Amino acid sequence: MPVTPTVAPSGAVPPPFELKSAQLTLLALVVKSDDLLLVADQLQKSFGPKGENPEFFDADGVVIDFSQIEMRLPHPHWDALMAAFSDCKLVPVAVRGLDPAHLAVAQRLGLIEAPPEPRRSAAVATKPSGSEGLKTSGVSVQPLPTPAVREVTAVPTLVVSKPLRSGQKVYARGGDLVVLAMVNRGAEVIADGNIHVYAPLRGKAMAGARGNTTARIFSLCLEPELVSIAGIYRTTEQELAREVLGQPAQVRLSDDGKEKLIIEPLKS
Repeated sequence: MPVTPTVAPSGAVPPPFELKSAQLTLLALVVKSDDLLLVADQLQKSFGPKGENPEFFDADGVVIDFSQIEMRLPHPHWDALMAAFSDCKLVPVAVRGLDPAHLAVAQRLGLIEAPPEPRRSAAVATKPSGSEGLKTSGVSVQPLPTPAVREVTAVPTLVVSKPLRSGQKVYARGGDLVVLAMVNRGAEVIADGNIHVYAPLRGKAMAGARGNTTARIFSLCLEPELVSIAGIYRTTEQELAREVLGQPAQVRLSDDGKEKLIIEPLKS
């Protein structure tokens, strides 16, 4: 039996689609070497299936930003770079900062040209995102600034009530992470927002994993292997001060724009 389309009061058939402007959150991969084989290799080592941070991304859109380098190679290894994106679960959608010749190659790969990055003040500057592996010799990853939106959907806080053993990893994508039990050595807790550990923190903790420089790490007993805020990290190779080691403390970035971690006691 044929289906009769819904008719608007005017008698016209409603259109089957509507075009509207969209506001999406993307990452920007800032390329710092024209050797795309090197860039692809560093991506694999950092975020590939056998890398330092496997499964860190989950089909995240990315803009490839070449604005900090001059592409000298006439035929860069795009195939290797695109394969590395696929292995790291990154989806390239656009490029930025390419000359017309290289841009034409990128467009044949289905990538669009992104506009230049808007200038930002130091107060809201974005640092490289993520964990220890995010800073490499050939590439850094940072979030692409997004325009203001009228409606904001709140991301629920992820709460973990059981102890985390060595080898376990918890990632609070888009929000805060609250851990009510011990984070043992060899375990990792990661959040795009803040990390609260109401117990001993003895593993790795990485807050502001996607570039949130205002994120913080709180613990009632700070004894970590590594702490990181927006990619700026510190390991236990440099012993913590007595007033914070094993004490209630917080980790944050300095307010002077020098990308320095501040580890200080929690004041009651």
